[in-house]
Amino acid sequence: MQLLSSLTIDRTNKQAIYLQIANQLMGLIREGILPSGYRLMSTRQLAILLNIHRKTVVQAYDELLAQGWLESQTGNGTFVAGNFPEIQPQQLGENHANNIKPNRTAGFEIPIMPHLNRPVLLSRAGLHLDDGFPDARLAPLEELSRAYRSQLLTGNSYSRLGYGDTQGSFWLRQELSTYLNETRGLKTTTDNILVIRGTIMGLYLVSTGFLQSKNNVVVSELGWAGANSNFLQAGANLLTIPVDKYGIDLDALENLCRKQRIHLLYVTSHHHYPTTVALRADRRIRLLQLSEQYGFIIFEDDYDYDFHYESKPILPLAGADKAGMVLYCGSFTKAISPAFRVGYLVGPANVIKHLAQLRRIIDRQGDVILENTIAELLQNGVIQRHLRKSLREYKHRRDYFCELLGSRLGNQVEFQIPDGGMAVWTQFDPQIDLVSIAKKALKMDMYFSDGSAHQQYSQIINTTRLGFASLTLQELEMCVDILVKLLNK
Repeated sequence: MQLLSSLTIDRTNKQAIYLQIANQLMGLIREGILPSGYRLMSTRQLAILLNIHRKTVVQAYDELLAQGWLESQTGNGTFVAGNFPEIQPQQLGENHANNIKPNRTAGFEIPIMPHLNRPVLLSRAGLHLDDGFPDARLAPLEELSRAYRSQLLTGNSYSRLGYGDTQGSFWLRQELSTYLNETRGLKTTTDNILVIRGTIMGLYLVSTGFLQSKNNVVVSELGWAGANSNFLQAGANLLTIPVDKYGIDLDALENLCRKQRIHLLYVTSHHHYPTTVALRADRRIRLLQLSEQYGFIIFEDDYDYDFHYESKPILPLAGADKAGMVLYCGSFTKAISPAFRVGYLVGPANVIKHLAQLRRIIDRQGDVILENTIAELLQNGVIQRHLRKSLREYKHRRDYFCELLGSRLGNQVEFQIPDGGMAVWTQFDPQIDLVSIAKKALKMDMYFSDGSAHQQYSQIINTTRLGFASLTLQELEMCVDILVKLLNK
């Protein structure tokens, strides 16, 4: 009876009382306090001890009997099952209870991976000069909602709501193939497209599928930490090259190729991240030549192709690739909203088959309903019309924002009006403490990055991306008002 005296009943707990008793008895057995073969007191005795109805104790015992924790011997009583290993009982003192917190700290070692230590942007500020996100208020949400509902409710439910192709919805791959061929000059079929949840997944699959420990990957000095993290996670060795007003430095790249084997190059050729500059035509041709000559993969991240303001968008490297060296990646994150996780990875058919097999072991398939919804919107021209409308609006916002920056902060910031994209690469006066200003702005309900995320491999400081696309003209003016107040204090 003494061993069961620690049992307690919490009548404020929503859990049934018989389960409270059963769970506490399981705990005592796990800790070795109730050893194998231990004879429990009768249901009547335990009911009297706990001041509860005997039927409640019977229910608790029956539950443990059914799960194999207890065994009953007719005419002799109820015992702890005899097949448990011998467990050294732990002292139930105060120190023991305080030191063991398995819901907070694992009992095994967690490897230290500094490249994973990146803050997740979850700003809830009312105003946000963000990293270059779209305005979800412009998204065709009504059309998307209708199409999604249609995909949920019509057609064969077994095939519609069951398992699908790991390569992605066939319908979406058909529509994507047509769309990419028409808008980007690609020459794809459905076999050349893997539907993914976003560029991050594409990077992870390619890094895992084609990189081994100590392989050399080339990135720009100013670049995207999300890509770098994937390469480092695969065990790759990162090499950096400079970026100027015409894009990545191809002389520096060729020098690296001459000295050592390069396995992959990551490039944002259309609007370099974070500076927004476009890779010049002659460098594009030379990059493809170098890739073929030295045998390295080009991962082309075309994260905001559709938003180029001064001319037609520059066609991707993938469209001019004659050697099968370019893997082209994009998503609908910038076209619609980051919440809709649908993207695409384009490459040779054998590469896509290989990556689809790899994708299967981490994510059996994507959201087939959402993928078919996007396919319907592409087929009906909804997304294309939305992009044309958004392009006009974002260009207007870019022009207005740059005018505000130049007229009101011209002595404290330097920038070039970007030809495309959704953010302005902005250099603040060296005397300005950008980290402090960003913190103060957040207290005034406005978020912007202090630029530290871009400085991992570069000496350029006090520079950041100021996103304009997700704000109205009035909101952009309010943001600049806040910056003016903070910078002139």
